[in-house]
Amino acid sequence: MTTETMTLDQAEALATAALIACDTSPQNAAATARALIRAQADGQGGHGLSRVPSYAIQAKAGKVNGHAVPMIENVRDGLFRVDAGHGFAYPAFELALPELERRVKTLGIAACAVHRSHHFGVAGHSCEWLAERGMIGITYGNAPKAMALWGSTRSVLGTNPIAFAAPMEPAPLVIDMATTTVARGKILAAREAGKTSIPEGWALGPDGAPTTDPVTALAGTVAPMGGAKGAALALMVEVMSAALAGAAFGTEASSLFDAEGDAPNLGQVVLAIDASALSAGSF
Repeated sequence: MTTETMTLDQAEALATAALIACDTSPQNAAATARALIRAQADGQGGHGLSRVPSYAIQAKAGKVNGHAVPMIENVRDGLFRVDAGHGFAYPAFELALPELERRVKTLGIAACAVHRSHHFGVAGHSCEWLAERGMIGITYGNAPKAMALWGSTRSVLGTNPIAFAAPMEPAPLVIDMATTTVARGKILAAREAGKTSIPEGWALGPDGAPTTDPVTALAGTVAPMGGAKGAALALMVEVMSAALAGAAFGTEASSLFDAEGDAPNLGQVVLAIDASALSAGSF
């Protein structure tokens, strides 16, 4: 195996070119590459460059609509939906976040639901964007099944991340976590890197027994963080994302790692609150 060192700009250009070559519009490729490189730079490799091959083959096969143009659908003054058009999630989020800011400036609170969506990477990035502009942000997102309900061996829920960010100096407070012990992407990254073991407690095999083998782990389920409490939190996120966005549940969504099946049709919900206004300026 050989490695090549490149700057972040070079890596972003490479990811953009790979997506364009696989039937993705330049605008969507650029937005997606920006998000992947930011994740990589933040040390979140499971949401970074490791995603380029799977994104590319899905775009080439049409599982992801690389030419989708996200659209805002108004619901109420403080509520709107964004149709990602079965395309990549990042262009939809780049449309949604400024609209959230605009509505919060008038209303003090706003929420959007992104539907017909895809993998949305680092959940904390959307919240951080809002917090940098004086808002508290909360993001919920679902994923294809990877976790069993507590006491079961059958995958039902996804890794279902939840993220929170609040204004703070010199940088926002950001809390971002999968409701599993670890994001499934990290197990995939370990397998792709040729590693023969992962830390204990990350995953269970198909028989429900703990495993440290990444191949066995990917055939089984990811362990919920905190046992039954983590599984319950994942169920809450499923309601706050898939159900609230009118998207596919984890049991219905297709894999994010191959080109088989229909579009994943995932859902994400973002809440934004004017921190200063609600605290009467004392936040």
